[in-house]
Amino acid sequence: MTTATRDPIAPPSGLLLLAEARALWETGAGIAMWPLLQLAPRGDGHPVLVLPGLVAGDGSTLVLRRYLCSRGYDAHGWGQGRNFGPREGVEDGMLALLKSLAEKSGQKVSVIGWSLGGVYARLLASAQPALVRNVITLGSPFSGSPRATNAWRVYEGVSGQSSHDPRRMKFVQPTPPVPTTSIFSRTDGVVAWRCSLEKPGPQAENIEVVASHLGLGAHPAVLFAVADRLAQPEDGWKPFNRGLLGPLVYPDPGRKA
Repeated sequence: MTTATRDPIAPPSGLLLLAEARALWETGAGIAMWPLLQLAPRGDGHPVLVLPGLVAGDGSTLVLRRYLCSRGYDAHGWGQGRNFGPREGVEDGMLALLKSLAEKSGQKVSVIGWSLGGVYARLLASAQPALVRNVITLGSPFSGSPRATNAWRVYEGVSGQSSHDPRRMKFVQPTPPVPTTSIFSRTDGVVAWRCSLEKPGPQAENIEVVASHLGLGAHPAVLFAVADRLAQPEDGWKPFNRGLLGPLVYPDPGRKA
């Protein structure tokens, strides 16, 4: 392979991959801090669709969905078992669920996606922006090389498809035409964090946390940030305020590596 074709972004190191074991601690911290997390703004009851990551199912997003329900949202899993990639019927199933939630509620749907689920979330928003209130992704690889992760071989094995998918990515990589937040961690051991960087804009932002990839869906800093983002009025989106805890809990996402 020549220098010109070499991937400019490398997958996370083996040390960071081993450090993914801290996800158990992060989940415990999210549960332990449940009372404090109730200080986050309450929602208006609109539906929220939560999409799981690669080889994960709705069980992986249970803590996140229960937390959102406790803050007043109508949170739903994707209901398609384990996420083995965009196999036949998967994308149609997500689209049908999105339309159903919007029709039953009479409201737009917020879509949250963890890792590969965030790629789906951006795809849904691109396809049906009139139905999507906002998009929040957690450690999702929507830019850069498809092999700048430690999961691309697993993806190809379970999906039967190449990780290089320009047909879908031409809809995923551009910022969705709805308020968009990318939550990422520079200590992510699965996805290279640079692949989760959104281009900041009038309705687009990055929020950095210090977390593992596997712990993002239950990390207390992530739970609070998600609730804060969802609580915004449809016509009043503003960037996330890192506040007094910024340097410790929410580092500056724009700082140099």
